[in-house]
Amino acid sequence: MKKTLISFAIAAAITAPYLASTEANALTNNTLNQAFAEQEFKSNVPTIESVLGYSAGSKISSPEGIRAYYEALAAALPNQVKLVEYATSWQGRPLFYVVISSAENIQQLNEHEANMRRLADPRTTNDRQAAAIIENQPSSIWIANSVHGNEISPAESSMVTAWYLLASNSSETESLLANTLIYFDPLQNPDGRARFVSRYYDTLGLAASDDRISAEHNEPWPRGRTNHYLFDMNRDWIALTQPETRGRIAAHLNSYPLIFVDSHEMGGDLPYYFTPEAHPFNPFITAPQREGLNWVGENNAKWFDQAGYDYFTREIFDAFYPGYGASWPLYHGSLAMTYEAGSARGHHFRTQEGDVLTYAETVHRNFVAFMATIETASTRREALLERFYNYRKSAIAEGSSGDARSFIFPNTRDLAGNRKLMGILAEQGIEVHQATENFRACGNRYSEGAYVIQGNQPSYRLIRTLLDQEVPMDAEFLAEQERLRANNLPDQIYDVTAWSLPLMFNLDMNACNRVVSADLKPVSSHRITPGNVVNENAEYGFFVNWGDMNSGRFLSAALQAGLLVRSSDLAFTDAENRQFASGSLIIPRTGNPENLNEIIQELAHNSGAHVLGAASSWMKSGPNPGSANVQRMHAPEIALLWDEPVNALSAGSSRFVIEREFNYPVTPIRADRVSSSDLSRYNVMVLPATGWGGYDSALGERGRENLSQWVANGGVLITLGNATRFATQGDAPLLNSQLEGKAQVDNIAPLPNENGAAKGSIITDAADQQRYIENPHASPDWVSGVLLRANVDQEHWLTAGVHDHIYSLFTGTDIYTPLRINHGRNVVSFADKESVRASGYMWAENHEQVAHKPLVMVQEHGRGMVISFTQEPNYRAYMDGMHVLFMNAIFRGHAHARPVR
Repeated sequence: MKKTLISFAIAAAITAPYLASTEANALTNNTLNQAFAEQEFKSNVPTIESVLGYSAGSKISSPEGIRAYYEALAAALPNQVKLVEYATSWQGRPLFYVVISSAENIQQLNEHEANMRRLADPRTTNDRQAAAIIENQPSSIWIANSVHGNEISPAESSMVTAWYLLASNSSETESLLANTLIYFDPLQNPDGRARFVSRYYDTLGLAASDDRISAEHNEPWPRGRTNHYLFDMNRDWIALTQPETRGRIAAHLNSYPLIFVDSHEMGGDLPYYFTPEAHPFNPFITAPQREGLNWVGENNAKWFDQAGYDYFTREIFDAFYPGYGASWPLYHGSLAMTYEAGSARGHHFRTQEGDVLTYAETVHRNFVAFMATIETASTRREALLERFYNYRKSAIAEGSSGDARSFIFPNTRDLAGNRKLMGILAEQGIEVHQATENFRACGNRYSEGAYVIQGNQPSYRLIRTLLDQEVPMDAEFLAEQERLRANNLPDQIYDVTAWSLPLMFNLDMNACNRVVSADLKPVSSHRITPGNVVNENAEYGFFVNWGDMNSGRFLSAALQAGLLVRSSDLAFTDAENRQFASGSLIIPRTGNPENLNEIIQELAHNSGAHVLGAASSWMKSGPNPGSANVQRMHAPEIALLWDEPVNALSAGSSRFVIEREFNYPVTPIRADRVSSSDLSRYNVMVLPATGWGGYDSALGERGRENLSQWVANGGVLITLGNATRFATQGDAPLLNSQLEGKAQVDNIAPLPNENGAAKGSIITDAADQQRYIENPHASPDWVSGVLLRANVDQEHWLTAGVHDHIYSLFTGTDIYTPLRINHGRNVVSFADKESVRASGYMWAENHEQVAHKPLVMVQEHGRGMVISFTQEPNYRAYMDGMHVLFMNAIFRGHAHARPVR
């Protein structure tokens, strides 16, 4: 059967959305009988209509409906369909994938997946053994759908494609199934889709509207794109913050699919996008992989040409940032790619050209792309298998030579951060070890407990991508971006340009040009090592050193358990000559329950904290517990602004960090309630970054006055990112800093003469002309995302336990003037020009302007205070090195405020 027959047959099967089911069946049968008599469909394969009650593409299926259809397929054809649950969403919805293939392949599925794992490790599978596996091993493709819950058609298209593969009697389809294991991850974000479907059908009236300004096409906050914690999970593949992503990674490492398709939707005015991706390509993507992406793209193009569908490639969506679903599998040796369908975002959508795009049409376009890519996986079976094996083999060779043969984390500070990062790396299939003895490497001495990642392993390129301080962009690409910017044209940088995990965790790491020779033990994917208590029967109580998330989790749990906890603003040395950093916790027996030992044991075990019994409150240096420099810690009531105009991603990541990293409850409050509500029950209020529009217009003068009075009465207001603008605005700003405009460097724009005419000027070259035409009132140019170094003032209580420098992600345009000393403190400031940029690409003017500017400011206001982070400390919840600082702002900020208690 020709490819065009497949295309038109399925087009008949997904008829117009409002056609009655009987008419749809009649049309399908008539079309098939008249035009494609040779194409027959099996009657024992459940159709979408027979299970869900509507024809494919005529309705947007709910997560429950999608699950029901795949369960029906698995029940009807258990010899060809296997359904596997791999995770559970925050809201309790199961995530699952299905494998579809021939009966013989499904019967041997476990063996086939084991063979892929054997090919993935050329250290234990030699060339002869690999060749024997490749000779009989089926190809494989993983089609992942709708990671953004409001990108609706891919999930529907997966059901259509699954039905066709199983129902078709054609010899071509049988060949695809015989050659290929086809994995469908139908719905990567069930919580987000449920939100979209519910709200879409809430707006639907007598007839669907195609008007882009209709309620159907304008989702309310926070929209369906994100999961429960409002994460864009297509950015989460390197940090693994969400359970959906963690389950997906584990499933991938079990099967190692040769082709990974991440199917999305984009604006309905565009047709369809598929591989190859746009520039820049990550340098750890190999030439054979880029050639393989072209194989896929070229075959897709043939199918789209035959179907009469427009498409485009090599624009918008790049392959540089490794945290996409369409990127991460590349560093394990697969081919991975993004597909984007122009979306109806409902039943109908009228494009700018006046055409009406239907949901059924978008479903069909995905089907064509899926079938074309499955065909590529099948026809290129042997080449894909060979290249996968050779990728893994060459990675080992590269990791066995050169300057980066091992990566060593001394693990001498931030034990919690080191352990969590090692767990995340292990979850991604990277082999991590820990030294059981002291050792030397590359001229440095390391103590027992240091973590070691050897380069001579198949995941070497993923290791380099995640751990290198900087992954360079192509020089020609960067030169083109500078040319575009000089001409006031938008640049083509799609996402962040820096993501080095050691920097984001603020950990020490050394790369070494030799393999470490020491006794090493493998490290598991657990992120927390259970803590312990030393000398639990000590007479006075307990001390906990402050400075990592082990102690942070301990504090959170202790406060929620009602314990009396104090925290020292200054470092101290106890009677046993043990040194404790500023912020360290003191838990006396007096004032605490009689079963304190049992409580402390449980808290230590669960938090990972190392708790030391103290026989006495006497200190050899530093303050005693009764000092004014030791604060009683209180359990704060935390509010987080929610809903418009809040940026959903900022709100979600901040709530996630507080609730799931700090293990502390937070109450979201809709922004429109601030102006008229009694805020007195809350001690801390977090203002996330805003989206379109700021807090000033949303809260109004009454809201500003209410917040200002709340702070004056002892509240702690924490602003994140561009929410800091709100604190600096108004006649009586809460923060005496100002947002800076773009620095004018050698500006030669002429001043007017007295008669109003411009003074004459000489323009000598193109650079002079560019300075002349600059807007003197412009903001700094937008920065997509770089990692900057910041220096920490360690003499302030807000930075207790924080290292002398940290790294912050810088995005956007916001640069603030430093606070003057009579107003407050700049407790964390960006480093000097020579050292401020740690990783990523930043425009030269921004680079100069941001040096020495504040990252974190604190200013008292009455009995309370404002703490402003000029950049987001919780960006994508992967800036773990900022966690202690953010925790200090909440818990130590509340301790230092002076509300009437």
